Amino acid sequence: MALSLKLCRVSSSYLLQVGRSTAALTNSRNKAWWADVEQGPPDVILGVSEAFKKDTDPNKINLGVGAYRDDNGKPYVLPSVRRAEEIIMEKNTDHEYAPIGGFAEFCTEAANLALGDDNEYVKNGLNATVQCISGTGSLRIGAAFLAKYFPGTKLIHLPKPSWGNHTPIFKHAGLEVGSYTYYDKSNCGFDFQGTMDDIKKMPEKSIILLHACAHNPTGVDPKVEQWKEMSKLIKEKNIFPFFDMAYQGFASSDCNTDAFAVRHFLKDGHQLLLAQSFAKNMGLYGERAGAMTLVCDSKEEAARTMSQIKIIIRPMYSSPPIHGAHIVKTVLGSPELKQQW
Repeated sequence: MALSLKLCRVSSSYLLQVGRSTAALTNSRNKAWWADVEQGPPDVILGVSEAFKKDTDPNKINLGVGAYRDDNGKPYVLPSVRRAEEIIMEKNTDHEYAPIGGFAEFCTEAANLALGDDNEYVKNGLNATVQCISGTGSLRIGAAFLAKYFPGTKLIHLPKPSWGNHTPIFKHAGLEVGSYTYYDKSNCGFDFQGTMDDIKKMPEKSIILLHACAHNPTGVDPKVEQWKEMSKLIKEKNIFPFFDMAYQGFASSDCNTDAFAVRHFLKDGHQLLLAQSFAKNMGLYGERAGAMTLVCDSKEEAARTMSQIKIIIRPMYSSPPIHGAHIVKTVLGSPELKQQW
């Protein structure tokens, strides 16, 4: 009897332990997969826009994303864009996939807008240009290409300050991020001497990011002579220029004037990488139409780099959206609409 009682106690203890282990395992299995994911902070810029939408005050002002608005604060679509959409509808276009690198006509028009009509680079096939998902996507594809193929240090220098999304874009692509002096708070202007001093300290075969015009967020740009001096020094230091041109036409109301820096750097013999966006200057925010251009030494080099850029794009998003690209190539491809724009 004593033996039976002892066995019962052992059995009870064993069953209790098994029960606890089973319960722990069950609790572990029932735990939410994402229980350890922390709440992230809202985007600094887009968060303001979300707060604006929620605010019920009739006198509110949106200090978030800059976008065309009419006098009533409603979205404004450019007449040239409206007409382009009518033409697209009249043509009864389909919804087939675009090529990996986007529409060839779009890429040519975008490159010509940046590099100039009848420029030697497009004319001689020295550009590897792909349609990307607006300026952000163009920067991201360019960064990925540099992270994999740039034959120097994987360090890119950003102006202080720079667009808030630049740092995460480049870090996400695998580049190291540094900075250089740019803005002078004392006079709300460009610190040319500070910029030049910092460029002199940059290691050779590193990368520098330059805002082609309408610097974001300060709106302060170098003067023509300052751009020339910067180009000369960057060439002497053997530093690779990566231009972000999200506002062509905004700074001076003239697309050619705003493209001066890019074109002058090419004139000075630089090879460069350029990211373009049509979100701002055509008001195509949600259409995500942009382009990335790599200017090369030869047609053969352009073909090789283009093949690798497409390989980078393919697993990311396969091919770009088409409607915004149709609008851009329709506007830029029509002398009448381009003039109206």
